[in-house]
Amino acid sequence: MTCVILDDEPLALDLLADYCAQVPGLELKAQFDDALQGLAYLQDNPVDVVFLDIHMPRLTGVQLAQLLPQPGPRIVFTTAYDQYAVRSYELNAADYLLKPIAFERFVQTVQKVRQQLQPTTPVVPAPAAAPAHSEATPTAPDAMFVKNDHRLQRVAFDDILYIEGMKEYLMIYTATGKVLTLQSFRRVEEVLPPERFARIHKSFLVALSRIEHVERGKVQVAGRLLPIGDTYRDSFNALIKAYNLL
Repeated sequence: MTCVILDDEPLALDLLADYCAQVPGLELKAQFDDALQGLAYLQDNPVDVVFLDIHMPRLTGVQLAQLLPQPGPRIVFTTAYDQYAVRSYELNAADYLLKPIAFERFVQTVQKVRQQLQPTTPVVPAPAAAPAHSEATPTAPDAMFVKNDHRLQRVAFDDILYIEGMKEYLMIYTATGKVLTLQSFRRVEEVLPPERFARIHKSFLVALSRIEHVERGKVQVAGRLLPIGDTYRDSFNALIKAYNLL
């Protein structure tokens, strides 16, 4: 699997290049600290995956991705800024990595892209079913990894009931138990699919599909009544109306 790195930070370039060298079967073809030079290279030299910094001068990573030939390489966005995170994978990004990037997280992303690039077993479908077997773009992730003790723990989006803020920690309530992680709401919101989760209070974020009922400024999830904060009331009401929940 071939790759290119684009990042205007020399240390970030060196780190990712070192990571690439440690992963068997991953060949780094080129690295650039200038977005326009990287774009010119990619237009003439196809690769499998591009590790692309979002916040770069002259041309952002998002703008560059939109200029790449289609079908193009898999895109893995990298960013040190929460506000530049790619939400909902609008550009069909394979993944994104939040700096500082841990080697374990990098390996997970490489494995994910590798699986996407593997040819699927041919199936002879009925004509109407052909689109179901012709997916050419990566699917959105179905889980996130959070720090728990000294490990990264996988938490499936489908299992999440709600998340409670506890100062600098978050308690993630799931269908199978609780996970305590040293994390910020902002970073978790960056990862969660926005169409499936909503912030209802400075201390609570809920899975929309897990809401049992709404009453008098509160929502019930898993038998617990959670308050709706004044700051979030209007946006939450508009959201559940849009989803025909009211």
